[in-house]
Amino acid sequence: MSATETNAPVLSVVVLSWNTQPLTLACLTALYAEIPKHTREIIVVDNGSEDGSADAIEKQFPEVRVLRNQDNRLYAEGNNQGAAMARGQFIVTLNSDTEVREGALDQLVDYLREHDDYGAVAPRLSDPDGSVQHACQRFPTLMTALCFDSWFGSFWPGSHLVNRYNMRDFDHLTSRDVDQPPGAVCMLRTKEWRELGGFDEQLALFYNDVDLCKRLGQQKRKIRYLAEAEVMHHRGASTRNFAKMLVIWHKNRLAYYRKHYGVFGGMWVRMCVRLRIWEEWWRIGRRNKKDPGRKKVERDHLRASQRELWSS
Repeated sequence: MSATETNAPVLSVVVLSWNTQPLTLACLTALYAEIPKHTREIIVVDNGSEDGSADAIEKQFPEVRVLRNQDNRLYAEGNNQGAAMARGQFIVTLNSDTEVREGALDQLVDYLREHDDYGAVAPRLSDPDGSVQHACQRFPTLMTALCFDSWFGSFWPGSHLVNRYNMRDFDHLTSRDVDQPPGAVCMLRTKEWRELGGFDEQLALFYNDVDLCKRLGQQKRKIRYLAEAEVMHHRGASTRNFAKMLVIWHKNRLAYYRKHYGVFGGMWVRMCVRLRIWEEWWRIGRRNKKDPGRKKVERDHLRASQRELWSS
């Protein structure tokens, strides 16, 4: 065994940061506020931030390994870059808008060490006020694509399908096996991460965690939601500032369904998206009946988004 392997940490923490300097610094502060049971290294991938994040991190936390991207490589590629640098036995992808509670990451490591049949484990997420976030989901089905965020999901049976997909029947206060845990924090064995190839970079911003969990499941690997481990999460701090989020969400969803449901799945989701566009066209007209100028602006924006969505 080489000296490098002997000195390798147990856990590699990969934090992806994009224009969230205060939150990223708070995330790192929380990580360094405890003396961990298991040795760890922290890797920050700065995705072309324009707010001085990388400089601030290196100044305040010189021991952190910082990778600076010149532009925003988005979620999947950025995390894969960080994971490629990992030297630990376990790897956890940790959103920059999180703050781990004492002992949470050690509990995740312990769980994977004690349960060889589990491929991944994730903690309970809480809001800043301490309330639990209902973030676990079941795998999306073809009917999920039709009902989620659409008129079809506003009444039964569509509403039942959406509630089932979002696991509204689970209070998130107890531990259990799940299809897909909260994507903000998820831990795997580094060896298994690399065997799976990490995140699929075709799913650049969304559905990459769903796809990774799906592939784990196809390998008969279980996934655990561990309610005893807590991580505070500021929801969507990066994505809410990303102008093309909705278009990329639809593109990534389409790519996911093509990958896991084949050609028919892709055709089905394209039809669902078109129905959603028609629904939004109607809603714009209804809410702007007395303001034709505003109606034109919103419909022009919808047309532009539609052209971009179908451009590739």
